[in-house]
Amino acid sequence: MSILGSIFNAIFGSAKAEDAPAQSGPAGAGGGAAGGAAAPRPMAREQLEAKIQKIADDTGRKNYNWKQSIVDLMKLLDLDSSLDSRKQLAQELGYTGKLDGSAEMNVWLHKQVMMKLAASGGVVPESLK
Repeated sequence: MSILGSIFNAIFGSAKAEDAPAQSGPAGAGGGAAGGAAAPRPMAREQLEAKIQKIADDTGRKNYNWKQSIVDLMKLLDLDSSLDSRKQLAQELGYTGKLDGSAEMNVWLHKQVMMKLAASGGVVPESLK
């Protein structure tokens, strides 16, 4: 599984991917056809942050700076936040800068991950499974 897929699963769990097509299909559209043909509904950034904050609260990891730090977000989710993992994540997301763990790379990663999580509505894309 990809690093981004692991992030999705840590936040939303694998059941969300199976449940979402029926919930997100437009009314009267014949209900999500086999293979999850219905497009996921995006969620607001606030909804996503509330979901992640619940994880922080439930695990007692309230002091992580996960709203701004990709390293802290990954640590909060019990994922490997090493430079090698962040390099792999950067490659998955199409980062074109130096893979050196710089602040520029890490800020870009955090922004991209949060955007992809919100845009997917919690549905793990097939390409990440």
